[in-house]
Amino acid sequence: MIVRDQTDIFKLLFSWRGTILPKILPPLGVIMLISAIIGGIQYTQLFHFPELPLVGFTLIGVVLSIFLGFKNSACYDRWWEARKLWGLLIANARHFDRDCRILPQGRRERIIQHVIVFANVLRDRLRHQTANPTELTQTSGLSQQALTQLYQQVNAPQYALSLIHWELMQALKEGEISDIIYTQMNGYISEFSLVQTGCDRIANTPIPFAYSVLLNRTVYFFCFMLPFSLGSTLGLVTPILVGVLTYTFLGLDALSTEIEEPFGTQSNDLPLDSMVRMIEIELLSTLGKPTPPPIQAQDNNLL
Repeated sequence: MIVRDQTDIFKLLFSWRGTILPKILPPLGVIMLISAIIGGIQYTQLFHFPELPLVGFTLIGVVLSIFLGFKNSACYDRWWEARKLWGLLIANARHFDRDCRILPQGRRERIIQHVIVFANVLRDRLRHQTANPTELTQTSGLSQQALTQLYQQVNAPQYALSLIHWELMQALKEGEISDIIYTQMNGYISEFSLVQTGCDRIANTPIPFAYSVLLNRTVYFFCFMLPFSLGSTLGLVTPILVGVLTYTFLGLDALSTEIEEPFGTQSNDLPLDSMVRMIEIELLSTLGKPTPPPIQAQDNNLL
């Protein structure tokens, strides 16, 4: 996720990293070059291109804007729901830590360590990666054997939650907590599971492929036909106006595609590494254990 001072208008105006411009620059450059050639030919009257009806392009542009707005809203809703789910995970980790103080210190430490493991393996599941075993062993306190067993599970986050549940059942069985406290603390496990279910739903259910392809093709067709419609009217100014319109349409299409999958490592995706590290620091500090350093943004990009 890009972390940048948004109060400086000039920095925002000339920003490059984290914007959508690097991705759409090749087609944008081609369309502007075509516009310049057509505008120059029309201006020098070397050849007169057939004038395409501007009304048709206006109608297509209006319809295209509506559908692009719909797609961007749908993709942003996915991004924002993912952020709310991870915010809920952080909040429940804090609540769970406070309620766990009623438990004996040894059992409380094991439960908190399993919560840290859950956050790590959930991030890894969503990003289709495997965490650094050395770092995870240091922060969670798991042995290498336990860590190997964890990653052999089909659903590692749910396995971590089952370990927490087992610790609570043992605490209830040994009389360390009452059934009321057990029910209350077990509710946090259910909340963790709901967070994972919501994240899995977002990760495994993208916007329908046919819809994205249709919109993408229409955007490119519209942008490539613009010079032929505006060239006879604008002349040498054609590449400027066409460039602005093309940047807007191609940019909105590319941006919505990027934020459609919010759990990746692109510039505008959620900083899952940073949020997992926040959970580790807060929970380990309550246990009086050494905490890892917070993750810093690199080139204004926070992973």
